[in-house]
Amino acid sequence: MADKFVQLDEASFIKEAKSVIEKARERGIVLRILGALAVFLHTEDATLRNLFYTLGRLGEGKPLFTDLDVVGYSKQTQLTKKFFEQELKFKGNVYVNTLFAYKRNIFENAEGLYSVDVFYDRLEYSHNVEFGNAPGRGRLEIDYPTITLADIVLEKLQIHEINRKDLIDLIVLFAGHDVKPSTDREMVDIGYIAKVFGNDWGFYYDAVSNLNKVKDVAKTFASENKISEEILAVATNHVDIALKYIEDEPKTANWTKRSKRGTTIPWYRDVEEVDR
Repeated sequence: MADKFVQLDEASFIKEAKSVIEKARERGIVLRILGALAVFLHTEDATLRNLFYTLGRLGEGKPLFTDLDVVGYSKQTQLTKKFFEQELKFKGNVYVNTLFAYKRNIFENAEGLYSVDVFYDRLEYSHNVEFGNAPGRGRLEIDYPTITLADIVLEKLQIHEINRKDLIDLIVLFAGHDVKPSTDREMVDIGYIAKVFGNDWGFYYDAVSNLNKVKDVAKTFASENKISEEILAVATNHVDIALKYIEDEPKTANWTKRSKRGTTIPWYRDVEEVDR
């Protein structure tokens, strides 16, 4: 299926996305932005933000974004549907919204300018990324208008067959943010990430592999003069810090038991793209 892109320029789309999240908040609905847009919004440095364009995140000359990905709580599913369909006048995707109900919904902007993909409670792809299921009892309130940097990292690292665009997102993220156990919204809380991996060998295994791919791809970009040696050094250093915390984190009995089987049995979930 050919890529479908947002039919707005980046500035207009960002304004629109923030407006959706803010209007939801005014009505007591907790929604947070995921994915590339979350990385973009957390990237204030102009040089780093420009990498999304110069590296051709989705291909040379193509827009940066395909849709608006957000996550909410399943306890607010009905409120969320009413918000998009009745208040914002978006059209619900009958197939997805019926088949997945309280797990995932898709809504199309009335003018067809972009779609909103709403996930509830977790991302369920190669590995799960958990957010909680109700306001006040989850991770979504930690940051605004996006999920936390730690959760963005988990979102990207859970991909078993990680692709170029997600590696670019991670290079930009690690080049622009310190990595340490912290509740500061502009730091990657590696303490939380390490604990997640310390209880899930399969997620740990793919994440470590992907972090090493981040370093390899960044090195390639630098050799091609697509990123500076300074950006390479900072991103690589932050990835190495992350890897050390992950390795040093005490592993649970569950992790140890699963690690003994290794890759002799499947350690990730096969992902089939939802037909939109």
